[in-house]
Amino acid sequence: MRFEQDDYESDGRKNSLVMTTIATIIALFVLIFIMVLFLNKDILEKKQKTKGTDISATEEQIASLESETSQTESNSSELEDYVSGSTLTSDELDFWDMYDKENENSKPEGEVQQYEKKQAEEEKTPEEALVEEHKNQTKILGEDGAEEWVPINPYLTKNTYHLSNLVLKGSVMEYYEDSKKISRMGIDISKEQEEIDFVKLKKAGIEFVMIKVGARGYGGGQLIPDEKFKEHLEKAQSAGLSIGVYFFSQAVTEAEAVEEANMVIESLKDSTITYPVVYDMEEIKGDTSRIDTLSKEAKTKMAQAFLTTIKQAGYKTMIYGNKEWLIKKVNLSTLSEYDIWLSQEADVPDYPYKFNMWQYSFRGELDGVSGKVDLNLSFVDYDAK
Repeated sequence: MRFEQDDYESDGRKNSLVMTTIATIIALFVLIFIMVLFLNKDILEKKQKTKGTDISATEEQIASLESETSQTESNSSELEDYVSGSTLTSDELDFWDMYDKENENSKPEGEVQQYEKKQAEEEKTPEEALVEEHKNQTKILGEDGAEEWVPINPYLTKNTYHLSNLVLKGSVMEYYEDSKKISRMGIDISKEQEEIDFVKLKKAGIEFVMIKVGARGYGGGQLIPDEKFKEHLEKAQSAGLSIGVYFFSQAVTEAEAVEEANMVIESLKDSTITYPVVYDMEEIKGDTSRIDTLSKEAKTKMAQAFLTTIKQAGYKTMIYGNKEWLIKKVNLSTLSEYDIWLSQEADVPDYPYKFNMWQYSFRGELDGVSGKVDLNLSFVDYDAK
C-alpha cells in the first residue's frame, strides 16, 4: 500500500478532532455529575432541617399536652376532694350562689328590701299579717264599741302568765303553774247584794271577798258610806273568808282624794283585813260626772294621793280599772308601785302589763248569792304576802 503525506495529515487532523470532542463530553459529564451531587446535598440538608424543626415542634406539643394533662389531673384531684374527701358544705362555698348574689347585688338595696317584704307579706295569712302589723300594740275596745290600737310601753313590766293554764270549773276560775293551783277565787260585793250566805260561798270555792266601803257622789260630790259594809265585813270574817275593800272615787282635787282615803281608814279601825284597799275611779255610763273634765295627769294625781295615804296607814294598796282606763286614763308609769286589779270580762285577758287580780265576769252565779255577782281571780295569795 502506498502512504501519502496528504492522507496522513488528513487522518491526524481527524483523530485530533475526535479526541477533543470526547474530552469535552467527558468534562461536561463530570461537571454535571458534580452539580447533581451538590444539588442533592443541599436538598438533603434542607430536609434534615425541616425534619428537625418538625421534631422540635412535636416535642413542644407533647410537653404542652403533658402539662395540660397534669393540670387537668390536679384540678380533677381538687374537685374530687370537694366531692368526696372534704368536709365543706355548700354554704361554705361562695361559688355555688355567685350568680344569684351578682344578680341580687345588681339591684338597688331599696328594691331588694321591698321585694323581700312583699314576698313575706304574700306568704302570711290575714291573721298572721294582722298580728305582725300590731305586734307592738294592744287593742282597746271603748265604751262605744270602737276599736283602737295603742302602742305597748316597753318600760312597763309585762304580765308573764301562761293563760293556757287557766281552768274554768262551772263559775269558778283557777290558775295553775307546774300543775299546782296558785290562784285564789273571790267575789266583790256592795249593797246591791242584799242577802249573802258567806258559809255557802266558801263551800262553793270562794276564798276572798272584796267589800265596798263607800263612794263619793258623781254629781254633788258628797261622801256616801255603803249601807251594807259593816254587815258584809262581819259575816265574811265569821265565815273565815279573806277580806279586801274598795272605794268608788270621784275626787277632783288631791285634798278630796285624801279625804276619801281617811274615810276608808276610819271604817277599818276595828277590823283586820289581809287583802288590799282598792282605789276605784270610773266614768259614769250614760251620764256626766264631776271627773269628766279631769286630765290624765289629774286623774293620776287623785289616785296617787289616795293610795299614798292608805299605804302610810299600813294597808296593802291596789288600783282598779278596765283596760281602757288603766292604759289611757291614768299614767301607769307613775302608779307602777301599786298592784293592779284588772276588770275585763273575757275568757282570757289581753292586758299586756302585769296585773295581780282579774275581774273576769259580771254575771257570775254562785250558791249563797241571789242574782248575779262579779267573779274575781287573784294570782297572789295576799294572806301570805
